[in-house]
Amino acid sequence: MDRLTSMSVFARVADLGSFTAAAKELRMSPTMIGKHIRFLEDRLGSQLINRSTRRQGLTELGRSYLDHCRQLLEQAEAGDALVEEALSAPRGKLRVATSVAFGSYSLAPALVRFMKRYPDVSVDLILSDRMVDLLEEGLDAAIRVGTLTDSTMMSRSLSPYTGVVCAAPSYLAERGTPTQPADLARHECLRYPGWSDGQRWTFSGPEGEVHVDVASRLFINSAFGIRYAALAGAGIVLMRDELLADDIAAGRLQVLLPNYTTQTRARQILWPKHRKMTPKLRALIDFIVETYG
Repeated sequence: MDRLTSMSVFARVADLGSFTAAAKELRMSPTMIGKHIRFLEDRLGSQLINRSTRRQGLTELGRSYLDHCRQLLEQAEAGDALVEEALSAPRGKLRVATSVAFGSYSLAPALVRFMKRYPDVSVDLILSDRMVDLLEEGLDAAIRVGTLTDSTMMSRSLSPYTGVVCAAPSYLAERGTPTQPADLARHECLRYPGWSDGQRWTFSGPEGEVHVDVASRLFINSAFGIRYAALAGAGIVLMRDELLADDIAAGRLQVLLPNYTTQTRARQILWPKHRKMTPKLRALIDFIVETYG
């Protein structure tokens, strides 16, 4: 007899309290139920169930053995589910959240490639700079910057954001070019909450870590707004390099303080810990890690 099947029969007898009830549920004869139990008892060399005319009760050994049976049966079911999911093509709708800037200039084009790879998957991309609640808003996943503190979430690390300090040539022609972080205190600095710690910018350089309190007359809570203000010559900006890369390459913005590095910020994809790992969600996580890992 198959030992796993016999364990499953034994567990149902234990749950239902009789051979007859288990036989009815499992669509077996009571005789066959008894054969499975005897097979286990003979293999173990000890009785698992005390038989009576009305009800079957577990022996002390039977109660201990039942716990091990259930663990093995759960693992077997999990293995079957894993194979089933692996063989299933991703399909259905995914709801994904991220910041407005990153979602617009980077994630949205990437998701076009994702949907071409998986034509049966559709995506709702929710762009917001507020901290969304995945469970409350019915989201499958989110890409966030910062340290994960929510214990109800699972995560995979992605490449961190790196900041770059830039200004338009028109601004530098008017106000001069800073050569060290301390010079920023005498300049107009465009504050963006994604990188600034209040009004303090942090750098690492030849003298170690340096903190500079910058002055700012313009504060914008949008990365796009800060970028356009910098292009217009409003001041110096500290922002993630991905958003400014094209402007730097085209000469619209000039990189400053090349001997100093700015702080990097962790980035990750999150999903609810207790949500079933469906083929579509697994495909999305693997794609995001492949693209941004």
